[in-house]
Amino acid sequence: MSLIQSIVIAIIEGITEFLPISSTAHMKFANPLIGVHANAFTDLYEIVIQLAAILAVVVLYHKQFFDFKKIGFYFKLVIALIPAIIAGVLLKKHIDAMLGNLGFIAVIMIVGGIILLFIDRLFTKPVIRTQDAVTNKNAFLIGCYQVLSVLFPGLSRSAATIIGGLQQKLDRRTAAEFSFFLAVPTMMAASVKSFYDVHKANPEVFVRDNMLMLVVGSIVAFLVALLAIRFFITYLQRHGFKLFGYYRILAGSLILFLMWIGVIHQ
Repeated sequence: MSLIQSIVIAIIEGITEFLPISSTAHMKFANPLIGVHANAFTDLYEIVIQLAAILAVVVLYHKQFFDFKKIGFYFKLVIALIPAIIAGVLLKKHIDAMLGNLGFIAVIMIVGGIILLFIDRLFTKPVIRTQDAVTNKNAFLIGCYQVLSVLFPGLSRSAATIIGGLQQKLDRRTAAEFSFFLAVPTMMAASVKSFYDVHKANPEVFVRDNMLMLVVGSIVAFLVALLAIRFFITYLQRHGFKLFGYYRILAGSLILFLMWIGVIHQ
């Protein structure tokens, strides 16, 4: 991976992390198109820049994250995180295999898109309109939805948790914001685990050039994500999910077509 390639991937990550279109799928699809080959460093890079993008949430919602009087806020995030940690530990081999299967990811993109076409009709009577009104039970069940994105790469973590929030009768904005908040401890845990695994198995990747790409990519992903969050919240409140559904179906179908004609290889 070159510095230019790392910046392209970081821009893609920053744009897609908070949209319900799967940043993982977009990075996995973009890699072969721009000549990036999967290896220990690229796997680490994709996790770390996701964390960098998600840290934009901490900046934009700093009052929420640093209001230490509201211990319940942090407790709800911990409760919501537990299902994904358990799934990640127990099903690591399955997850790794699916992350390397572009055809599977493309199909999940399409399936997720079809689901998003109908989400606005399914959840029309929200009763929870603030983060303070989210209960521990709501948080845990939203965390269970996050597990679906762990089991099915390409589903989108944000899509799964937002849908989980809507099912728990959160309104669109509250569901999206809780999804953002939950992403912070989720990706922190994933990044720590990824650093540990790579350092243990492939310590040679921690060289100066790679670390430079990590730093530059993280900064780019963070800055782009700041803009993407603002856009998504505004758009979601006004228009809902249907456009994202159509986009997912088109993107997943295009990838399957490119694989069929041999432009992208598994």
